[in-house]
Amino acid sequence: MFQLENKYFLYAFGLLPVFFIFYWLLNRWRKKSLAAYGDISIIQQLFPDVSKSKRIWKFILFTTAFSLVVMGIVNPQVGTKLEEVKRKGADLMICLDVSNSMKAEDLLPNRLEKAKQAISKLLNKLEGDRIGIIVFGGEAYVQLPITTDYSAAKLFLESINTDMIPTQGTAIGTAIDLAMESFGKDEGKNKAIVIITDGENHEDDAVKAAEAAAEKGITIHTIGMGSAEGAPIPVYKNNVREGFRKDNEGNTVVTKLDEPSLQGIAAAGNGIYVRASNSDAGLNSVLNAISKLEKKQFDSKMYSDYEDRFQWFIAAALLLLLIEVFLTERKSKIYQRLDLFNDKKK
Repeated sequence: MFQLENKYFLYAFGLLPVFFIFYWLLNRWRKKSLAAYGDISIIQQLFPDVSKSKRIWKFILFTTAFSLVVMGIVNPQVGTKLEEVKRKGADLMICLDVSNSMKAEDLLPNRLEKAKQAISKLLNKLEGDRIGIIVFGGEAYVQLPITTDYSAAKLFLESINTDMIPTQGTAIGTAIDLAMESFGKDEGKNKAIVIITDGENHEDDAVKAAEAAAEKGITIHTIGMGSAEGAPIPVYKNNVREGFRKDNEGNTVVTKLDEPSLQGIAAAGNGIYVRASNSDAGLNSVLNAISKLEKKQFDSKMYSDYEDRFQWFIAAALLLLLIEVFLTERKSKIYQRLDLFNDKKK
């Protein structure tokens, strides 16, 4: 098996045409400079020891060495063996509120974007754990089935916005039930649900759902996004703020963090509640709690053990550079003798 570790360095080969153009311009400049002093053929006879072919060979050696250095940086790798790797970790479902209240900007840039940034950082810290994402408002949907593919999780995370669910509300209980279904039938103490929301407008009995999850050994943590003072919900059109959301009476709607409800859900789910701030979104505390979960072996995969091959290219490049440095532009004695022999024949 074969792969390139640093593929983006292949763009450096784009410099090779630049080198050839520069070499051609340099030779052209040399000829013009010599022509300024008289006939070139006569002037060249004044420097009989200079070899044009060696000048070309020096350029070829330099460009070849450059190409080898680039390949060394790209680092071709060859798979030499296959080995079975046992993976252990916890199962984690992130339930993210995407209701309109998450547009409030008491957390910067807003509650939803702050939550997405925190989840992205969480993905960078996970090791072996499986993760899934559920989005909810008045309803709940699985955005990402549980997986170990953190890169895919980041791609799905980027696409999340408040327009995904047309039904407004905060159906936390529905999200908890859907998360339990997503885990599958296996029970154990290696599962956790993280609910990220401002906690407003409950559409169901979230505490009862949390208690049901706890009975199955599933821990529920909650992260409160927002402030107790609250903030208005901005309304945008074509990325331009037009004002703030208003109620039927024309008053500006102010959305506030419902901490007591989120604390109650976390307590019922044997988890912790953390309030997010602009400096800390709270996922570090949750990550510490997740790290204490019982780890379970959930799959085994075959991975190729790759060995680097960059050293061969770097060694060859150094050798060619040494040859290029010590290779002079003077004709060798053999070529000088051949030139003399040809002159005598003439």
